[in-house]
Amino acid sequence: MVGGGQLGRMMAMAAAQLGYRTHIFAPEASGPAADVAVDWTRGAYDDAEALGGFAEAVDVITYEFENVPSAAVALLAGLGHVQPNARALAIAQERLTEKAFVADLGGRTAPYAAVDSRAALDEAVAKIGAPAILKTTRFGYDGKGQARLMDATPETLDRAWAEIGAQPAVLEGFVHFGHEFSVILVRGHDGEVRFWDSPVNVHDAGILATSTVPAPQAVLAQVPEARATAAKIAQALDYVGVLTLEFFAGKDGPIFNEMAPRVHNSGHWTIEGAVTSQFENHVRAICGLPLGSTRLAAAGVVMENLIGERANDWAEIPADETAHLHLYGKHEARPGRKMGHVTRLIFDDQPAGEQA
Repeated sequence: MVGGGQLGRMMAMAAAQLGYRTHIFAPEASGPAADVAVDWTRGAYDDAEALGGFAEAVDVITYEFENVPSAAVALLAGLGHVQPNARALAIAQERLTEKAFVADLGGRTAPYAAVDSRAALDEAVAKIGAPAILKTTRFGYDGKGQARLMDATPETLDRAWAEIGAQPAVLEGFVHFGHEFSVILVRGHDGEVRFWDSPVNVHDAGILATSTVPAPQAVLAQVPEARATAAKIAQALDYVGVLTLEFFAGKDGPIFNEMAPRVHNSGHWTIEGAVTSQFENHVRAICGLPLGSTRLAAAGVVMENLIGERANDWAEIPADETAHLHLYGKHEARPGRKMGHVTRLIFDDQPAGEQA
């Protein structure tokens, strides 16, 4: 596995349950996945010799986050079996490419324009209008690499351009929506696609706070169209593994926001809340095993991220007998840092004292 963070940690745990041993490649000396991996190769993502040695030591390669250089994944693909493929990663890494790809397949996106200079930002605002959001085309996540434009004054545009580091960007027009939700699917080598229930997501300061299933009816009404878009994308990419797409529930239907070619924070609830978790099904898919059921294992599920100092109260959480606590083994709680999560299952036909 390329990358050794918390997603790698949970994926390695699922792999071990299936009898697989996980070997990590990452530039850091250690990370959350180190506690559960059997081997760790430290190397730069542009170190061809180190990547080659890693590829020779493993049978199947995947990655846990999309900020791995696609060139490194392409190099690994030339040396071994890599899923998801490098093309999926390259498209997901570049917001303009991603939006154009989805739009070409019939997906609905927010209005957007490319911005490669301060002068281009003026042109983009004239086209898109304000309010809007300016986002770097690469490496933005959890609210990073973004600036809100509530008006189009020169001072606001100067501030936004500086805030994102004067990097190539995309200006997205504001969309009116009632909810944010995810479509999480897994696609096998044979092209079979299975979907988990779509969670409704709530963010705080740009970071996912909670994911809940089942989603409200306003979201459920848009899930079929969103799933159809997601399935088209997976097929067009010849995708293998778990793929996540984030949508806004707009007045005219689902509006595509972004995709992640990997397991996703909004799918952590599946560990206890589904018959087969996103992590296990990702391993099953990339290793050529039959896919597991994605059905709900309870009437409802709520996943809450433990962000920053919220994790310091972890010892109180097990007192809630409905709670399943996951800590990622990070040593320092910092503002905005995901330290763990807690999942609570809801059963309609059981007394509270018997809930899992």
